[in-house]
Amino acid sequence: MRSLFYVLSALAVIALAYWAYHENYRTQHVQSQADRLEEQIALARQRLRVLNAEWAYLNRPSRLRELAEINFERLGLMPLQPYQFGRIDQVAFPPADQPLIFDNPIDVSDQEQDP
Repeated sequence: MRSLFYVLSALAVIALAYWAYHENYRTQHVQSQADRLEEQIALARQRLRVLNAEWAYLNRPSRLRELAEINFERLGLMPLQPYQFGRIDQVAFPPADQPLIFDNPIDVSDQEQDP
């Protein structure tokens, strides 16, 4: 009886050691995946900062003004004048009691529609 208890105890210790070993390697694998994802996020954020800086540089008012002057013959762009803006009372809003009707909605999602 005592030897059976020793054998079962030894088997339980071996099983728990295997489980701990397996969990340790699984945890290390998941941790390495998380580290790779964090590196990818950091690279994406750095790229986003660079793109924002490039966007700000390309949209400088002085640069856009020069481009508009260079391409005036082709584009016919004129500077905005104060009289070109309207007032809020000039906007024709639909009546509040009339519901909005969307006859032809446009799907802009990238998900496929169910038939």
